Amino acid sequence: MADLDALPEIPRDKEGPVFREPWEAQAFAMAVLLHERGHFTWKEWAERLAREIAGARERGEADDGTGYYLHWLAALEKIVAEKMLMSPDELARRKAEWDAAARSTPHGQPIELRKGGPR
Repeated sequence: MADLDALPEIPRDKEGPVFREPWEAQAFAMAVLLHERGHFTWKEWAERLAREIAGARERGEADDGTGYYLHWLAALEKIVAEKMLMSPDELARRKAEWDAAARSTPHGQPIELRKGGPR
């Protein structure tokens, strides 16, 4: 498992990370899985995430913790691109599919991708 102590700002309680939305847990799990599969070290991940958070601070974004997993997701997209784990076109296509699925899903329902595109 990844060293969460390397991520001091991660929202957590005594049992571990906490998530406000399902997508936050999914983004967390994707980063951990890619690390466990050897695509990047945890140190690389922590440094990439720290750069995202620092950039947000430099831009004057609110630093109240509510955007933590938005930074996590941005870091994940960038490290996936840097490591060429997915082509830029594939990443853009997947983002568009998820966006379309989210927009077409009724509030309170789980967002799901259908095989071959959004629902």
